Amino acid sequence: MNVAVLINALASFSWLLVVASVVFAAYTALRGGSVSTVVGLVIGALALAFGLSTVSQGLIFVQPTERGVVISAIEPKGYRALPLEPGLRFVVPFFENVVTYSISKQTYTMSAVSNEGTVQGDDAVSARTANGQEVNIDATVIFYIDPSQVVDVHVRWQNRYTDGLVRPLTRGTIRDVISQYKVEDVYSGERDKLAGQINERLASLLTKNGLQLDSFVLRNITFSKEYAASIEQKQIAQQEVEKQSFVVQQRKQEANQAREQAQGLADAAVISAQGKADANLIEALAQAKALREIGDALKSSPDLLQYTYVQNLSDNVKIMLVPANSPYLFPLPQEDLAMPAAPAAPAP
Repeated sequence: MNVAVLINALASFSWLLVVASVVFAAYTALRGGSVSTVVGLVIGALALAFGLSTVSQGLIFVQPTERGVVISAIEPKGYRALPLEPGLRFVVPFFENVVTYSISKQTYTMSAVSNEGTVQGDDAVSARTANGQEVNIDATVIFYIDPSQVVDVHVRWQNRYTDGLVRPLTRGTIRDVISQYKVEDVYSGERDKLAGQINERLASLLTKNGLQLDSFVLRNITFSKEYAASIEQKQIAQQEVEKQSFVVQQRKQEANQAREQAQGLADAAVISAQGKADANLIEALAQAKALREIGDALKSSPDLLQYTYVQNLSDNVKIMLVPANSPYLFPLPQEDLAMPAAPAAPAP
């Protein structure tokens, strides 16, 4: 529980006690009672209330997400040079008071969409490009107060730093940077570079005024209706060109594949023909060698031809042999060699 709040509550309660003691003293006096005892009670209640009020005025609890600026009637400049750090702090009662500032991250959004930005309605940043085209920028700035610069922020801006500093610096920086780019660059690949340049410039400007930029978010870029229509037509035309280019490349690939396939078939035919020619040559060489060997065998053994002839005759071929010194074989006469039939027996 916050001790400073507790003491402040006790101080308020003590003043109620003072009022009650005064009423009781008056009631006692009217009834003719002893006033001295009641006066002591009133004085005691007053002393307690004044003491608690003094302490409550001097005790300040600073949250971890805050820093305190001490406004002092006893300082020459009217404020302490250093901010109050988080924790329970004490200031001079009735002569000093504390203004706290959040050092957490804060968001400021400017958008064309109603109820989306910090300012209601269309709050987009209108800017002109280097070639005179108007564009509308939706952006968000995330920032925080530099804890070491809280006193300077209070002296310069107090609680006006959001509308009085962040907003105008952001809008002015966006317009300055956009004016350096052509409209073609804004909606193309230069967008990231543009956002980075805005981020760098804005960070420098905020730092000089006691704030720190966490990030700049380029949310959306819109163009005039006429230019948006021309962009769409250009993109459609570009897509058609890319489509035709793809078709041409596809046809080239198909032609290359057909050419490679035909070349493969031709190479296969050549290889097949070469293989057949080589096989025929090998076969012819083998036959020639065989004939030479047969011829040599016949020269050395003339009867080999007759032997081979006899071996190749069919089993039903009948032949007759001639004397061994005859070089020829003759087939037997084709006559019926069957035995004659026996005469029939006479009839009785």
